[in-house]
Amino acid sequence: MDLNLELPQNHFFIRSIGEDGIRVAESYYKAPLIVSAKMIEPDWSVESFESLNPDNLQIIFDMQPDVVLIGCGERQMFLPPATQMLFFERQIGVEVMITEAACYTFNVLVTEGRPVVAALFP
Repeated sequence: MDLNLELPQNHFFIRSIGEDGIRVAESYYKAPLIVSAKMIEPDWSVESFESLNPDNLQIIFDMQPDVVLIGCGERQMFLPPATQMLFFERQIGVEVMITEAACYTFNVLVTEGRPVVAALFP
């Protein structure tokens, strides 16, 4: 599914999501990744949504976003309360949604200039 037909000027957009993976700029990613307006982290050391923990979330916390969108795949999931608290303690908003919705929402927020990070599980 194509998400954006415009070419970004000074930040990353998620261009599409499909069988080839998640397309950011001209590259496709099939493994979990982190995307912000200025950075792509394709080597995120996390195996699955269920394996999120303070260690593998630290890279996101270090980015100091206002909002984190977690794209959990094709089926809606929820963070355990202890993991939610990791975000709340840092005053970072967190939303978990299917990955397609997270990609779309990321594009909207980054266009608005919001400090947003998307943690995506294809």
